[in-house]
Amino acid sequence: MQGGFQMETNSIIMTCPQCGAKNRIPRNRLAEKPVCGKCRASLSTRTTLDHPVEVTDQTFQGEVLSFPGSVVLDCWAPWCGPCRMVAPILDQLAKEYAGRIKFAKLNTDENQKTAGQFSIQSIPTLLFFKGGNLVNRQVGALPKGEIEKQLRSVL
Repeated sequence: MQGGFQMETNSIIMTCPQCGAKNRIPRNRLAEKPVCGKCRASLSTRTTLDHPVEVTDQTFQGEVLSFPGSVVLDCWAPWCGPCRMVAPILDQLAKEYAGRIKFAKLNTDENQKTAGQFSIQSIPTLLFFKGGNLVNRQVGALPKGEIEKQLRSVL
C-alpha cells in the first residue's frame, strides 16, 4: 500500500500529449480510447507503444524531440551483429515500460543526418531523452540489467 491506496499492478502510466499530465490507466481499458483526466485530450496510442517505433531524419523531431515524455533511441544498422543482439532486449523493455518510456529505432545507414547530429560513431548506441533533451548515452551491446540502470535517468 502507498498513501492509503493499493497500487494496481496491471495498469500503466500514460503521459498526456497535450498537457503532460500523468494518467494511470488499467491495461484492460486501453482499447477504450482513454482520455486525460486533466484536459480531456485523447491519450494517443503513440504514447503507449509497447514496441519500438521506427524514426527517420524526417520524423525525428516529432517522434523524439517534441515528445513530452521520455524516449530511448536505439541507433543501429541492419548489418550490425551487436545491434541484432540488443533488439530483442529493447522489444522486451518497450513492453515492460509501455506508457512510461517511448522506445524508438534509428537506422544510422539510412538516416545519416540525425546520426551525425548526435555524433554516432559506434553502434549500437542508445540515446536517452527526457522532455526533448538528451540526458544520457550508452554505447555497445549491454545486457538488459545495464540498460535498465540507464532507464532510471529518464524516469
